[in-house]
Amino acid sequence: MTSSRLSERLGSSRRRSDPGRKWVRVAMAVLATIGVIDTGSITLKKWGLLGALSCSSQGFFGCNGCEKVLSSAWGSLFGQPLSLFGGLAYAAILLMAVVPLVLQGEARVNLSQRSWWGLFLLSTAMAVFSAVLLGVMAFGIRDCCPFCILSASLSLALFVLSLIGGEWDDRGQLVFRGVITALVVGVISLGWAASAGKPAVELGKGVAPPVQAESSPAKVALAEYLTSSGARIYTAYWCPHCHEQKELFGRQATEKLTVIECAPDGRNSQKALCDTKKIDGYPTWEINGKLDSGVKPLQKLAELSGYKGSTAY
Repeated sequence: MTSSRLSERLGSSRRRSDPGRKWVRVAMAVLATIGVIDTGSITLKKWGLLGALSCSSQGFFGCNGCEKVLSSAWGSLFGQPLSLFGGLAYAAILLMAVVPLVLQGEARVNLSQRSWWGLFLLSTAMAVFSAVLLGVMAFGIRDCCPFCILSASLSLALFVLSLIGGEWDDRGQLVFRGVITALVVGVISLGWAASAGKPAVELGKGVAPPVQAESSPAKVALAEYLTSSGARIYTAYWCPHCHEQKELFGRQATEKLTVIECAPDGRNSQKALCDTKKIDGYPTWEINGKLDSGVKPLQKLAELSGYKGSTAY
C-alpha cells in the first residue's frame, strides 16, 4: 500500500513538472509581460508621464486613437486609470506563471496545481471583463482603442492557455468554478458599466465637460486678443488635453476663444474645416496662419500671438 502511494505521488510530481506544462507557463509569462507593458503605457500616459499632450485622430483598424476611450467615463475606476488595475492583474498572472518554475522540490509540487487554479480563475475574470469593455467601446463610446483590443486579446489567450496547462482531474469543478467566476464578474462589470455611463448621458451627446477654473482679468484679456487676431483652437469634445488647455484659461476666458469642434459627432462640429486644415491632433492652435498642436502655456500663446498686455495669469 505504501509503495503504491509513493508511486502515485512520484507520478503526480512528474506530471506536474511536465515540459509541456512548463512551456505553457512560459507562454503565459510572455503574454502577461506584454500585458503589463500595454496597460503600463496607458497608465503612464493617463498620469501625464508618457506621450505628448496631443490626441491623435488618425484611424487604425477603424479606431480614432485611444484618447476618446481612455478619457471617457469608463476610463477610470476609484479615481485611477482602469488600465492600472489591468496592469496589476497581468502582474499577478506573471507571478503565478513564473514562481513555480523557479521553485524546487516539494514546494514546487505543492504550488503548481494551486497556481493553475489561480491562473484559470483570474484569466476567466479578465476575459469576461474585457468582453464587457469591448461592448462598452462598441455601443457606449462608439469608438475603439488598439491598446484595449490588444489587452482583450491577451486576456482571452491567457484563459485558453490556462485550460491547456492545468491538470484538471475534476472537470466538474473546473466548469463550476469557471461559470461562477464568469457570472459574478459579468454581473459586477455590467453594473459598473451602466452606472459609469450615466454622467456622460447627462452631459449630452458630443458635449465637452464644463470648465471649472475661474479666469483672471489677464486670462480674459489674452483670450480676447487671440480671438481678435484671428487665432483659433481646434478641439474634440472627448479630448482630455483640450479640456486641460481650457482649464488653463478658465471658464470666462474660454468663452471668449474661437473653439472649433472637429469630432464628427461633436456638437456644432466643423469637421469639414478641420479636414481642410489637415488637423491631425488635438488641441491644435492656429495663430497667425500657422498650426501648432499640443497644450500651450499661456505665456507661450502670448509670445506666438504678439500679445503685449498683462501677464498676471
